[in-house]
Amino acid sequence: MIEWLNTHILYWHWIFVGFLLIAIELFTPVFVALWLGVAAIIVGLVLLLLSIGLHAQLSLWIVLSAILLLLWHRFISPKMIDKTTAGLSREALIGQTGMVLSYNSSHGRGRLRFSAPIVGSDEWEFIYHGSIKHGDKVQVTDLSGNSLIVKAHS
Repeated sequence: MIEWLNTHILYWHWIFVGFLLIAIELFTPVFVALWLGVAAIIVGLVLLLLSIGLHAQLSLWIVLSAILLLLWHRFISPKMIDKTTAGLSREALIGQTGMVLSYNSSHGRGRLRFSAPIVGSDEWEFIYHGSIKHGDKVQVTDLSGNSLIVKAHS
């Protein structure tokens, strides 16, 4: 069986399977099939240039798939996270208490962190006019665009 597969699997089979996997990605939002498909297309192109056995083809596909998935999750996927607050529920944010990470009193703006993510993020920009320092607790009173308006927590 393996000998038959060695002689009957051609480069275009890999390319076809690659495009099939990429098409499957249209129905799944996780980007795994996309990278498996890209790896299969690369194996097909390598097979077009070099005559390699089935074990080498499968090994190359597995290694390429793993590398592409790793690169995806390491570099591209984190940049796709939406960190804006536009259109989000005010009720989920107002009244929450967070800790000041940084504050610039001349601009009246800073960054705070909640103990647990709220509406998708645990760090937020805030506006405050007064005197606070790193580590102080503040409470959200309102929203202004993508920034939280806070008051000193009593």
